[in-house]
Amino acid sequence: MTKNVEIVTMMHEIGTRAKLAAAEMAFASAEQKQTALTAAADGLWSRRAEIIAANAKDLDFARSKNLTEAMMDRLMLDESRIQNMATGLRAIAMQPDPVGKTIAEWDMPSGLHIRRVSTPLGVIGVIYESRPNVTADAGALCLKSGNAVILRGGSECFHSSETIHACLVDGLRIANLPQDAIQFVPTRDRAAVSALLTMSDTIDVIVPRGGKGLVGLVQREAKVPVFAHLEGIVHIYIDQYADSQKSLDVVLNAKTRRTGICGAAECLLIHKNVVDSIGMGVIRALIDSGVEVRGSLELQDIPGVVAAQKTDWGHEFLDMKISAKVVEDVDGAVAHIREFGSNHTDAILTEDDKTAERFFERLDSAILIRNASTQFADGGEFGMGAEIGIATGKMHARGPVGAAQLTSFKYLVEGDGTIRI
Repeated sequence: MTKNVEIVTMMHEIGTRAKLAAAEMAFASAEQKQTALTAAADGLWSRRAEIIAANAKDLDFARSKNLTEAMMDRLMLDESRIQNMATGLRAIAMQPDPVGKTIAEWDMPSGLHIRRVSTPLGVIGVIYESRPNVTADAGALCLKSGNAVILRGGSECFHSSETIHACLVDGLRIANLPQDAIQFVPTRDRAAVSALLTMSDTIDVIVPRGGKGLVGLVQREAKVPVFAHLEGIVHIYIDQYADSQKSLDVVLNAKTRRTGICGAAECLLIHKNVVDSIGMGVIRALIDSGVEVRGSLELQDIPGVVAAQKTDWGHEFLDMKISAKVVEDVDGAVAHIREFGSNHTDAILTEDDKTAERFFERLDSAILIRNASTQFADGGEFGMGAEIGIATGKMHARGPVGAAQLTSFKYLVEGDGTIRI
């Protein structure tokens, strides 16, 4: 048997076990799920030294591949980040159970009583790159929503993800839930991804977490539905009615807090009336913080600004770089975002309610923000405990995908010997 055939066989066995586990998870009690998640959180913390040791192997591997500093930051785990993962699992554990919830209920003149009730999606495949925390987040959210999940982590985070996965499985075991409900693909071979994308007989949805290359590949080749965003091309517009201190604080945080996440600001739009005041101050602060500002012609007289190229608009840097452009007004900002944005997250800084309302009405990004950092584009910050990703499409789920978004519904119809005339 060739290597690829062996991997395809392995993946189909994983899929079959996941489908069987999903059938049991669909009616797992809220108490069991809470127990599993709490135990998994305890396991993450008690095994933190083991996780950090595994992460050190991944960091060495990543250095050999010359990953960027932003990607290395995504990959790195320390006690603080492990604590955050555990806190996220506990937050998910304490949320209301999203399964079995009556969404709507009504009676028909025929005598039928109809309920629309939330149900798990089934089996979810998650493919991700160099972010081991996705292992915990995705596993926990799928568990909470009564789904089974197949996790395929990136080669860079293989050892970290494998160790985190073991904590999740321990939680399932302690709660007497099927351990196949959370499975980790035990190979770095890319043939496993190709197999996963075609397993329409056992997988109900695929969620890719990674760069444009990965997400594009998944969307092109997947034979099952996909929750995805291609890029986080995040814009911040500084309006003429913006507050100077808020603008400074928000833009610096949005760009520099963590440059490698999808909520990091990638393009700054500045109203023409505040270029020489608020705009100048913000750009100088960015440069002083080590950010390379690639500006339009009107901004190139500011010391340190680099001339923007056409390819800088609509570009996801994921680095200490940002494009910057002067616009006529809020409509100019909207027009630029419509042309170059990715419908992920966009923000406006203004004290004027009508301008903010216009910005919100005329853009259709999954997340729109006023006077706050775009780094809040995160399921944890939305009160979801964590997210499996941020979906920019318009079907089923949009924005941060938490446990509630990983459910579908079914109709429960009751009669009393009722017949149709």
